[in-house]
Amino acid sequence: MIDLRLLREDPDRVRASQRARGEDVALVDALLSADERRRSSGVRFDELRAEQRALGKLIPKASGDEKAELLKKAGQLAADVKAADAAKDEAAAETQELLLRLGNLVHPDVPVGGEEDFVTLETHGTIRDFAAEGFEPKDHLELGTTLGAIDVERGAKVSGSRFYFLTGVGALLELALVNAAMAQATAAGFTPMLTPSLVRPQAMAGTGFLGQAAQDVYRLDNDDLYLVGTSEVALAAYHMDEIIDGDRLPLRYAGFSPCYRREAGSHGKDTRGIFRVHQFDKVEMFSYVDPADTQAEHQRLLEWEKQWLTSLGLPFRVIDVATADLGSSAARKFDCEAWIPTQGKYRELTSTSDCTEFQARRLSIRMRDGKQVKPLATLNGTLCAVPRTIVAILENHQQADGSVRVPEVLRPYLGGREILEPVAK
Repeated sequence: MIDLRLLREDPDRVRASQRARGEDVALVDALLSADERRRSSGVRFDELRAEQRALGKLIPKASGDEKAELLKKAGQLAADVKAADAAKDEAAAETQELLLRLGNLVHPDVPVGGEEDFVTLETHGTIRDFAAEGFEPKDHLELGTTLGAIDVERGAKVSGSRFYFLTGVGALLELALVNAAMAQATAAGFTPMLTPSLVRPQAMAGTGFLGQAAQDVYRLDNDDLYLVGTSEVALAAYHMDEIIDGDRLPLRYAGFSPCYRREAGSHGKDTRGIFRVHQFDKVEMFSYVDPADTQAEHQRLLEWEKQWLTSLGLPFRVIDVATADLGSSAARKFDCEAWIPTQGKYRELTSTSDCTEFQARRLSIRMRDGKQVKPLATLNGTLCAVPRTIVAILENHQQADGSVRVPEVLRPYLGGREILEPVAK
């Protein structure tokens, strides 16, 4: 959540951020009104309680009619205090509810607009000219089937649409990707983490996934638990309700977990293969930093993502995501999109978001800076979303005979294998 003091001091900035996101600007004024009621009702409650305490000291000293009058007044005061307390709690609850609906303040450098209004910052690698090489590229599903690596038919039989099996070299390729990604993260100073896939509502709400993203979240009603769509949720909540000494920062974690997404708004999109699925595995980077270092850390996370995609030999571009396409927690987001030959376009493989103090305030995570205690900042960045990475590797490194070259960085984790060969029919 944002700082309420900032809202009071510069409401126009918050309105501009909401407008840029395409969100409800009226929410800002509703929140200002609720916050004013919260503060005024709190003052009223404190005044009545002080009067009640003062009266309580007079009653034992009084007698006769005076005491009776004071007792009568005390009864009325008790009712007034109770009503003021209820009004204070009601205003506080309304303020909190509205505050949780407000997105993070958008960084001033973020391009304004919708999904297609991003700005391309960099382009890396060379897109292969398959026509010049003399063959038509196959898509990842055809390649994966021929390699004995992907089985979507049985995935659908067992679990429904958008589920799949990784089999044979497909399973080995996932393990190689996860191990190589973890090796890079560990070398960069990240602490490897295996995180829970089920979290409490506080963790999901605290990271901002019960707002605009709620339709994509799986919930276990009987247990009041949520299946995470990313280990970011568990990693952010790892230090929930804690105060961290500033000299320990930055704290960097690399989490591996299964991820679950309903993909409720993607009807008819990417239905072929394993690009957009309900369950997948992912290695996620997560940082806790001093708010003063948040933009520099964002660039570091982006550099680690670029290092990873470059090591896989994938052509990709980096985009600055536009305001209306940001998640509610992100002040700014960079995506790395790999070239997918059979689609003839770049598609998102990794994403890194600067969440500033937004998640930390919601999760009550603070840092001790000398004698001061204040919210810290959190950032996240995908290192390897496995199925999409497999899609990009198969399509970009395929050969005319249906085999696929293994990126050098993965070979040590595949027993030195350089080529994935089609399996015999």
